[in-house]
Amino acid sequence: MSTENNRRDHAQKPVYRSGFVAIVGRPNVGKSTLMNQVIGQKVAIMSDKPQTTRNKIHGVYTTDDKQIVFLDTPGIHKPQSKLGDYMVKVAEGTLQEVDAILFLVNAAEELGGGDRFIIERLKATTTPVILVLNKIDQVHPEALLPAIAAYKDLYNFAEIIPVSALLGNNVNTLLEQVGKYLPEGPQYYPADQITDHPEQFVCAELIREKILQLTREEVPHSIAVTIESMSVEKNGLVKIGAVIFVERDSQKGIVIGKQGALLKQIGQLARKDIEALLGSKTFLELWVKVKKDWRNQDRVLRDLGFREE
Repeated sequence: MSTENNRRDHAQKPVYRSGFVAIVGRPNVGKSTLMNQVIGQKVAIMSDKPQTTRNKIHGVYTTDDKQIVFLDTPGIHKPQSKLGDYMVKVAEGTLQEVDAILFLVNAAEELGGGDRFIIERLKATTTPVILVLNKIDQVHPEALLPAIAAYKDLYNFAEIIPVSALLGNNVNTLLEQVGKYLPEGPQYYPADQITDHPEQFVCAELIREKILQLTREEVPHSIAVTIESMSVEKNGLVKIGAVIFVERDSQKGIVIGKQGALLKQIGQLARKDIEALLGSKTFLELWVKVKKDWRNQDRVLRDLGFREE
C-alpha cells in the first residue's frame, strides 16, 4: 500500500521548470523595457538612444512552477569601435547558451536590414526562437498581419506573440509560452531575487541611464560609470562614490554643466532610483574624469568591466 501511495504522490508532484532565455533584437526595440516589465522592477536601464545595454543583464522571474532567467543582451548592430565589437560578441555568444530566444522587433517599423542580419545569425542555432512583435500600442491591429507574414517568410519561429512591453499588454501570455520551452530543473535563485548582478553594477547603470536621458549627440555613447566606493553608515545611510568617464574635455564640461547644474541633476535623479533599489537613504557623490578614446582601448575596457567571458 505504501509503495502504491508513493507512486501516486510522485505522479501528482508538479513539474518545476527553469532555464535561461535571451532577449535579442536591433538596438532600441524595447529589450530593456520588456525585461523591466517582466521583473516588475528596473534591472536594465532604459533610453530612447540605441545601444544602451552594454552587458548581459540578468533578470530573474520566479513563479510557483517555473523560474526564467532572462538575459537582456546588447543590440546586435554593425560595430563602430572595440566597445561595439564587445557588445555584438556578447549578444551573439548568448545565443549558444540559452534554452530559448526572444527575437524582439518593432511592430511599428517595417522589417529592415538589421532584422534580416539577426535572422541570419539565428539560423546558426537550434534553440527555439519566439518572435515578439513589440510596441503594438503604436500600430493598428490590422497592420500586424502583414508584419507577421513578412517575418514568417524568413524563419520558422516556434511562436509569434505581439506585445506592448511598455504597457504590459500580452506579456503574461508571452511568459506562459516561454515556460513551455524550459527543461525540468531546479530553482536557481531565491524567489525574491530579481537579478544576479551585484548592487554596485546596477547602481552604476542607473547613474548612466540619467546621463543618457539628459545629454545629446556624441556624449551618451562616450560615457562609462564605475562605483569607486560603497559603504553603509551606522545610521543605515548608504554612501556611494561613483566616477563618470568621458572621452574628451568638452564632454566633461557638458556632463558637469553650468556651475555643476547638470551633474547635480544627474545625481538627484539617480539617487531616487538607487534608494528604491536598496531600500535605504543614500548619499551619492559623483566625479567626472576624462579617459581619451576609452572605447577603443582594450586595457581600459577591461578595467571598466567589459570582459569577454
